[in-house]
Amino acid sequence: MSQWKWYVYIIECLDGTFYTGMTWKPELRYDQHLSGLGGKYTSIHGVKSLVYYEEHFDYQEARSREKQIKGWSQKKKKSILIDNFKM
Repeated sequence: MSQWKWYVYIIECLDGTFYTGMTWKPELRYDQHLSGLGGKYTSIHGVKSLVYYEEHFDYQEARSREKQIKGWSQKKKKSILIDNFKM
């Protein structure tokens, strides 16, 4: 039996803010955000791009991580994203 994967993701909005969410179907969820059906925040602020995601095999772990990231300031989210893309 295959185990479900959960994804915690961060979307950069058109106004430079970040939206953090969780899903088990990342491509579908991103398309929903792009079409304006992904959530109130992204429908108001617009979607620029998916800038980060991580995979989890445990629902509670993913939910906890999502809450942790949502608690971060915009400045901290931006610095974490920059650190992840340094070569």
